[in-house]
Amino acid sequence: PLSDVTRFCCSSCCGFSYSSNFPILSIPSGLTHESHKKDVEQVYLRCSEGSVKWMYPTGALIVNLRPNTLSASYKHLTVCIKPFKDSSGANIYLEKTGELKLLVRDGDRSPNKVYCFGYDQGGLFIEATPQQDISRKITGFQYELINKGTASDLHTVSAPCRPCSDTEVLLAVCTSDFVVRGSIQDVTNEAEQQESVIDISANKLYRQKSKVFQPTEENGSWRGQIKTPLECGVRPGDGDFLFTGRMQFGEARLGCAPRFKDFQRMYKEAKDKGLNPCEIGPD
Repeated sequence: PLSDVTRFCCSSCCGFSYSSNFPILSIPSGLTHESHKKDVEQVYLRCSEGSVKWMYPTGALIVNLRPNTLSASYKHLTVCIKPFKDSSGANIYLEKTGELKLLVRDGDRSPNKVYCFGYDQGGLFIEATPQQDISRKITGFQYELINKGTASDLHTVSAPCRPCSDTEVLLAVCTSDFVVRGSIQDVTNEAEQQESVIDISANKLYRQKSKVFQPTEENGSWRGQIKTPLECGVRPGDGDFLFTGRMQFGEARLGCAPRFKDFQRMYKEAKDKGLNPCEIGPD
C-alpha cells in the first residue's frame, strides 16, 4: 500500500495525485523497486500546507504543488519548506525548465531552517543519494504556501530583522495571524536552534488565529511566546509594543513590532488622511 512507502499529509483537506510509468498505484521505494533506481516519479499536492515523507528513497521524485486557487494568483505565492530533523537520503533541488538549484543538501542538519522561494521560481526535485543501507533513510519535510502580497508575510519570510515602515505596520495589523499589545518579559536565546524565544505579557489581544496567547489570572492579561531569528538580537526592554506576526509550521513568528506609542502615532496620521487599510482600536 501507498502508506508503506510514501506518506503525504495535508492539514487542509484537498487531496493529492501522482503519476508513474508503472502500473502499480504507489511510489516505489528502494526496498521494493531496486531495479529502477533511475526512475523519476511525480507527485501532485493540492494542499496549501502539509508534509511529505519519502521512505527508502531511490531515483528521484518531482513534487508539483497545485493548490486549489486561481492560476492567476500563483505569482503571489511563496513556497516554504522545513526539512524534518532526521531527514536524510536525498538532495532537494529547486527545478525550472530543466535547471537545478540545490536547496537542501543531504545531511544538512541546520536546525529549524526554513527554505522559501517564489512559486514561479520552479518546483521541487528530490534526488536520492547513493547509500550503502537505504533501509535507514527517510527524506521528509513540511511545506506551506503563503501569500507574498502582504506586508507581514514579506517581512517574516524575507527580512525578519528589518524595521517595518509605517505602511508595513498598518498592513501587518490587518493581515497578521496575531496582533497583541504587550511587553517583553524575557528573551531566551537558543544558540543551537539559532532562534530567540520572546516571552510576552499582553494586556490587549486584538486578534489571534491560534492559541498562542493564553489568559492568566493576573488582571485579564495574556501570556505567550514568539520566535525570531537569533541574529535579530532581541532583548528585554521597558514599555509596550504592538506585536504582529504569523504562524509558520505551527510556531508563532515575529513580524512587525513597533513601540505602541509609535503605532498610535502612525495609526492616527493614517486615519486622519483616510488611508487606514482597516479599523482597529489603538487604545
